[in-house]
Amino acid sequence: MRTSIATVSLSGSLTEKLTAASRAGFDGVEIFENDLLASSLTPEEIRARCADLGLTIDLYQPMRDVEALPEEDFARALRRARHKFELMGRLGADTVLVCSSVSPQALDDDALAAEQLGRLADLAQDHGIRVAYEALAWGRHINTYDHAWRVVEAAGHPSLGTCLDSFHILSRYGDPKDIEGIEDIPGDKIFFLQLADAPLLGMDLLQWSRHYRCFPGQGGFDLAGLLRHVLRAGYTGPLSLEVFNDVFRQSDAGPTAVDARRSLLVLQEQVGIAAPPAPTTPTGVAFAELVTPDAAPVSAVLGALGFARTARHRGKPVDLWQRGDARILVNTGPAERREGTRLAAVGLETPEPGATAHRAEALLAPVLPRRRSPEDAPLEAVAAPDGTELFFCATGHPRLPDWRADFRYVEGAGPAPDDDARWRVDHLSLTQPWHQFDEAVLFHRAVLGLRPQESVDVADPYGLLRSRAVTTDDGAVRIVLTVGAAPVDDTAHAQHIALATDDVVGAARAYRAAGGTLLPIPDNYYADLAARFEFADGELETYQELGILYDRDAQGTFRHCYTHTVGRVFFELVQRDGAYRGYGAPNAPVRLAAQHAARGFTGG
Repeated sequence: MRTSIATVSLSGSLTEKLTAASRAGFDGVEIFENDLLASSLTPEEIRARCADLGLTIDLYQPMRDVEALPEEDFARALRRARHKFELMGRLGADTVLVCSSVSPQALDDDALAAEQLGRLADLAQDHGIRVAYEALAWGRHINTYDHAWRVVEAAGHPSLGTCLDSFHILSRYGDPKDIEGIEDIPGDKIFFLQLADAPLLGMDLLQWSRHYRCFPGQGGFDLAGLLRHVLRAGYTGPLSLEVFNDVFRQSDAGPTAVDARRSLLVLQEQVGIAAPPAPTTPTGVAFAELVTPDAAPVSAVLGALGFARTARHRGKPVDLWQRGDARILVNTGPAERREGTRLAAVGLETPEPGATAHRAEALLAPVLPRRRSPEDAPLEAVAAPDGTELFFCATGHPRLPDWRADFRYVEGAGPAPDDDARWRVDHLSLTQPWHQFDEAVLFHRAVLGLRPQESVDVADPYGLLRSRAVTTDDGAVRIVLTVGAAPVDDTAHAQHIALATDDVVGAARAYRAAGGTLLPIPDNYYADLAARFEFADGELETYQELGILYDRDAQGTFRHCYTHTVGRVFFELVQRDGAYRGYGAPNAPVRLAAQHAARGFTGG
């Protein structure tokens, strides 16, 4: 289906918004009136600019407080409408959005509303324009889609139809059965469909709508269910996004538009009207790659953790450190990539790397050109929204290229300790730019097939962190996305690599004995832990000695501790027992405060 986006969904000037929408692949736009009024371009120039960019103008909006008014007020509304319709003729737009009235003068009289909307449609018809009437969720008398449709139906005018807005509908209807009536609206009377998701919040509808809408798949609404009803009704118009969001208004319009269109591609896939390559869910972490201007500090940490430097890339300054199935690449490559030690790339084990890459490309993920020599393994790679490089690997596959063939093993590199086989990457924590958190969640869900968990807010001594994990169902791949409360937080908070072991106490002791420094945890934490849980004799004292934190839920237990931070990266040792699937969130405020105290640096 054709796709469209309201200019209010993007930041910048009208020209910047139109350019971003076109480059992202949208077919059309809704022109928000404020964007036109603030533009130095004439309506004719805007029309020509859209044509040059391959965009149609699908809707002009909004027109407010028109119906069920005293006659004198309605006469003034018709005067306004005449001017708007003349403007729309110059603009080349043939559909106008009329919102249900919030005016104190509006009367609770459906017959009057239908009669006046019919007169408005008469005027619109004279100008070759259709009127799409929408129920605002906070409308004074008409605030539900079915009520708006009854008024439109009563008016019985060919140039009057309804506009369905997912936010106004789903913010009011919690039961899916309550929106089945959409299918009773004739498809040719649904003049327009506006789509927006939103987190499920208990707040004033107007504030919720104006500040917290997001793109499909980034919130908690069942947009796929609503869209199925609209399609069954026979709607054939564009799928259009109308998103009011404080973050999007401050973000670069280009990436926001790409994220927006990706959300519509995924939504169309969900309802069966688009078919990008099917997702192939990753089965594990092949490697995590650190880039650093100085390999010595991170190499010292890895050595103390029991990792061995087993191989070096044959053509690049990249070392492979390994312990069991946990592999860390340390890259001291070109200076332009060195922004302190940071987690720059992740290799994901994928059953079909080519298919995964094709899906990523179809969903607008930028494919990364790879500088490689002819003999290097041909790895597919894309960029995540935060710039992290994602490589799709088939380690050890008998018929597919193995990335390890690019490395030459270091002569005399001995094996790590006997428990190597039980070491692997448990999860990765990636700090997102503050304006890309929701985009990152959608990307990892849509492109990689990971399942988002509930969002968690974590108290930091200097703010509030938002965290959300995306995982495979079996936990083979876990990525924790975090973001701070302000733009500066994305550079202040660290990334980390969590390493799984079945003996965190032994691993912590060995790390410390090898010269490693574990993050010290305040005694007050252990006093509280003693009040919350019962421990075997000496157990709590051991945790206190080593700085091990503890959590328990109905499924199992979680023990974890942390190394010091190198650049922007630190390591976590974790032990999961039972079916514990969390990340020790109750301990996060203590860990963050301890990192502040240890280095004056915020851990992410």
